Amino acid sequence: MIQFQCDYNEGAHPRILERMIQTNFEQTVGYGEDHFCEQARVLIKKACGQENADVHFLVGGTQANATVISAALKSYQGVVCAHTGHINVHETGAIEHGGHKVLAVSSENGKLSAEGLLRTIELHYEEDGPEHTVQPGMVYISFSTETGTIYSLAELNAIRSICDKYELPLFIDGARLGYGLVSEGCDVTLQDIARLADVFYIGGTKQGALFGEAVVITNTRLKKDFRYYIKQNGGMLAKGRLLGIQFLTLFEDSLYFELASHAVNQALRIRDAFKKKGYAFLAESPSNQQFPILPNDIMAKLSENYLFSIWQKVDDNHTAVRFCTSWATQPEAVDDLINNILSL
Repeated sequence: MIQFQCDYNEGAHPRILERMIQTNFEQTVGYGEDHFCEQARVLIKKACGQENADVHFLVGGTQANATVISAALKSYQGVVCAHTGHINVHETGAIEHGGHKVLAVSSENGKLSAEGLLRTIELHYEEDGPEHTVQPGMVYISFSTETGTIYSLAELNAIRSICDKYELPLFIDGARLGYGLVSEGCDVTLQDIARLADVFYIGGTKQGALFGEAVVITNTRLKKDFRYYIKQNGGMLAKGRLLGIQFLTLFEDSLYFELASHAVNQALRIRDAFKKKGYAFLAESPSNQQFPILPNDIMAKLSENYLFSIWQKVDDNHTAVRFCTSWATQPEAVDDLINNILSL
């Protein structure tokens, strides 16, 4: 059975494992204050073009989201996101568990629009007594999104303008940031992300690391006491060196983006095969997640040999599914899948 259901099926890139073995008996201080973490921070800040940014290493995406949002918001504030946003649909209410409401906005193609964001904020302040409802206190978007789509630079600038007008921090979930940045037609760079976001993270778990997310904070207000929030949210890894080693390796010699490009290239091969057979897609994704809409009998036939995600029912006879590639997807596995698709 060949697996295409997610981008964290495999372990870690061999260079990471080799470095862990090479440094295994080296003694370091804990909690992310070791020299590996510091070297990784230097490389990340340089890549982002933000020498004054703070960089913190956490273990996973939900943990990073919950920690960042709890650190940024006051008790009466919530976070605005697309209705398909990860914090709204795939984190078991982690944000609400932390005491903050997720203010979900109906969105197309997984993206929060500037218009939808503005209307949500305006509706709150137009109320007779806005203090009786949760105040929008932060804006959350994903890059790439949960449906594989990406924001254009113009779309990000429009969202940033609204955030500036209402003094709302912009938080970009970068669990698949590399896959988004190298995707087909992307006009956004890592430097753009770092310039436009108040806080964002660089995903490692889905992009070549065993685990880990690098949270980058550029907003001075959000920097204060962030390590306290990490500890309080259970995110401060005693053996922080394990995170530092991974991001140090990923950001040497552009390995992070090299691995991302491999995944996207394989995903586009799968996309093109489904398109050649005339299948429609749930969203036009240029990244490593592809969402063809398949007749249920075809879906059942493919599931005999491949694992993929059942995404949503389209009608009684069709279902949108997700095929996801990773940094380690073997071209031969994609060849096998494509041959089966074309033979349907």
